[in-house]
Amino acid sequence: MAEPVSPQQGSFSGVFAARLRRPSTRGRRRLLIGAGVVLTAVAATLALCSGPEPGDHAPTVVCSDTGNTSLTADVDADGRLDEIHDPDRSGEGSVLFSRAVDRVEVGVGEALGVWQKARGLLTSDLETRGTFGDFDGDGHLDLALFRSQEDSGDSPRSNLLVHEVRYGPLARDLSGSRSGTVRVRVSFFVAAVRATDEDRDGRAELHVFQSAGDGGYTEYIGRQKDGGLTLSEAGTGYYGHGDWDELQPGWSDFGTCVYTGPESTPSVRREP
Repeated sequence: MAEPVSPQQGSFSGVFAARLRRPSTRGRRRLLIGAGVVLTAVAATLALCSGPEPGDHAPTVVCSDTGNTSLTADVDADGRLDEIHDPDRSGEGSVLFSRAVDRVEVGVGEALGVWQKARGLLTSDLETRGTFGDFDGDGHLDLALFRSQEDSGDSPRSNLLVHEVRYGPLARDLSGSRSGTVRVRVSFFVAAVRATDEDRDGRAELHVFQSAGDGGYTEYIGRQKDGGLTLSEAGTGYYGHGDWDELQPGWSDFGTCVYTGPESTPSVRREP
């Protein structure tokens, strides 16, 4: 015959069993927080992977308008010519994408990815610079992108958060199907960037102006190598702020667009 269970024993056993069956309030809170973190990570991953995609149109002409204030090219390979605006060629420009229905303009500052923006949330005085050029010679324009911290007075701060090249064709958010690093010599503030192809070998050279202290800047030149761009000092002297505006005004080194009809695809006229 089973021994009777006292009220105290029964109450204790019931409470203990109930606690075993039901998670504590603290446990439920941890479970909810964990689920929220997982869902946030999944949403961010989907956002990163579901952006716009470039087209598959063959490379077209890259040339300047007659005033040398904008560059014409099919940036996203959709068969329509787009415009790149950066009159000072300082690296603060934007792309005006031509579309069948509307036109969308995207600045280089909007090209930063989610994680690149997140890395700079706690840092002040960050600036983004970007320039377009065909660095790998495949006919599509690429984007060299930088995000760095401005000088503290005349003292450069070594905080270069982004230094990468995105190879074209580019999507309408300026993302690329593949990317590489820009191998820098120093991690100081990038005040200006531009791309040229002065030797006309089909591969653009990247010109980067970085702080050198005392309010001056050093020019570095980057060329395609091992899946990215490698910078070397240009040895062109010591620049003050804005001196690069006089080095290569406008986009004239790309050649001028020549149209033979109102709906024709332009050809390029280069100065001898």
